[in-house]
Amino acid sequence: MKPGFGGFCSKSTNLVTMPTFDVVSEIDMQEVKNALDQANREASTRFDFKGTDSEIELNQMELLVRSSTEDRLKALIQVLEEKLVKRQVSLKSLDKGRIEEGAKSSARMKITLKAGIETDTAKQINKMIKESAPKGVTSSTQGNQVRVTGKKRDDLQQTITLLKEADLGIPLQFVNFRD
Repeated sequence: MKPGFGGFCSKSTNLVTMPTFDVVSEIDMQEVKNALDQANREASTRFDFKGTDSEIELNQMELLVRSSTEDRLKALIQVLEEKLVKRQVSLKSLDKGRIEEGAKSSARMKITLKAGIETDTAKQINKMIKESAPKGVTSSTQGNQVRVTGKKRDDLQQTITLLKEADLGIPLQFVNFRD
């Protein structure tokens, strides 16, 4: 009998898998909601926020921060940022708009939550890997993530270190590491 038939060979010899991982930029929305609830609760109990109608609302991937004055708005944003950091949500995922005036001299700001790797950033990551990563490491864009492939696990770990040190303006996570 030929090897590979009838139970002689349980493993296919023509499948060669190389170590890979995916570079993603994701936000844990449950942690964002928890931080938002904590910030709103703190604003409702703190003396300096009494009577300011300060609150934060979440609509899809956008936060709307409102308060009676620009000064209280900035303080509320600071409280929110502290809560996000404690819940390990990167502040790089926040895209703050400008402060707008609302009715009765109130102030508001829209903050967009950024998730996913945009095309330009993906190109930048691919270029960085091509130029600086160890030999044999390649990358390709797949939707809103980048797949990195290499011959050795150590090369991929060096690539992760390279990407962690680069400031791309978004939080990066490294998932689906496969040997």
